[in-house]
Amino acid sequence: MEAIAITDVGVHREINQDYVYCNNNPIGLLPNLYIVADGMGGHRAGDFASHLSVDVFAAEIQEQKARTIIGSMECAVHQANDRLRKEAASSQDYEGMGTTLVAASLTEDKIFITNVGDSRLYLLSKSGHMRQITQDHSLVEEMILKGELDRKDAKHHPKKNVITRALGAAEHLVPDFFEVELLGEEYVLMCSDGLNNMVEDIAIKEVLLLPELNLEEKAKRLIELANENGGKDNISVVLIHR
Repeated sequence: MEAIAITDVGVHREINQDYVYCNNNPIGLLPNLYIVADGMGGHRAGDFASHLSVDVFAAEIQEQKARTIIGSMECAVHQANDRLRKEAASSQDYEGMGTTLVAASLTEDKIFITNVGDSRLYLLSKSGHMRQITQDHSLVEEMILKGELDRKDAKHHPKKNVITRALGAAEHLVPDFFEVELLGEEYVLMCSDGLNNMVEDIAIKEVLLLPELNLEEKAKRLIELANENGGKDNISVVLIHR
C-alpha cells in the first residue's frame, strides 16, 4: 500500500490552516493512520487548532487501550476536542478556534473512519466508481437532506462554508464513525474542502484514473487543479493506493 499527503496554501490565503498526517506503520491498535484537518480561527488560531488536534489525536491513538479501532478513534477524537477547548479557554488569541477532522485506518479488507466537519473521504474502485463515504457536517448539506436545496446548487450557495460541527466548537462533540468493507476499491482520497469546492468530483476521478501518473503526481495534479480553478482556500490531499 502506498500513501502520499500534500497540503498547499492556495492562491488567496496567506496562512495554511490545514494540516495532514500520513503514517503507514502500526500505531496503537491501528495498522496505519491518515488524517486531514482544516482549522478555523482568527490570526494563527486555525493553524494552531489543526496542528494540535492531529497531534493529540495521534498521541491518544498511540496510548489508547480500547479494544477496537473505532473505540480508539472515538477516545482520540474526544480527547482532541477537550484539548482544543482547554487551549481556547486559556488564551484570547485562541478563543473560538476549531477544526474539521477526518481520520482513517485501513486493514486488509476494511476501512475505519471518523469525521467531524466537512473534510471528506472518498473511495474509488478499479472499475471507476467513486463514492463519498463521509457526510458533510454543513448547513448546505442539512438543507439538501431536508429537500430545501438541490445538490447541484450547493457548491455555489452563499453559505456553503458554514459548518455545523467542528472540534473545539462544543463540549459534547458528535463525531461520525464508519466501518466500510473494501470491495475492490483501489484509491482512498481524503481532502479538505479547498479541493472539492474548487474541483468537481468527476474531474477528481479523472485524475485518479490517469495511468501515466504515479501516486504523488496524481496528488499534486489535484492541488494544481484546485489552484487553477481559483485556489480560494487551503488545499489538502491524502491519497492512498491499495
